[in-house]
Amino acid sequence: QVQLVESGGGLVQAGGSLRLSCAASRRAGIYSIGWFRQAPGKEREFVAAINWGSGRPMYAATSEGRFTISRDKVKITSNLQVNTLKPEDSAIFYCAVATHGGSYFQSDYDYWGQGTQVTVSS
Repeated sequence: QVQLVESGGGLVQAGGSLRLSCAASRRAGIYSIGWFRQAPGKEREFVAAINWGSGRPMYAATSEGRFTISRDKVKITSNLQVNTLKPEDSAIFYCAVATHGGSYFQSDYDYWGQGTQVTVSS
């Protein structure tokens, strides 16, 4: 069992930036950490993922170079830097842990955080 807590969301103006964090309760069981987002009326969408051991990132093609994922192995935390935010980015951002593998499919992930709200105003 891995508990995840997201933080760092908030209300920002278009063009602004945020750094979202995902803190895990334990290292054991983490193969990769993924970030997803879900806007009202839309399905959950993959944003980025990172392999815990190697630090190798994976990004959605639609991220447009505005997202950077990282991990801190000491703090057992993944960060998602989101830049040049647009109103269309407004969503609840979730992080998740895959115990085996991990990609852009929701079904690859075993544990999920409660989400952190990102709201971008124009």
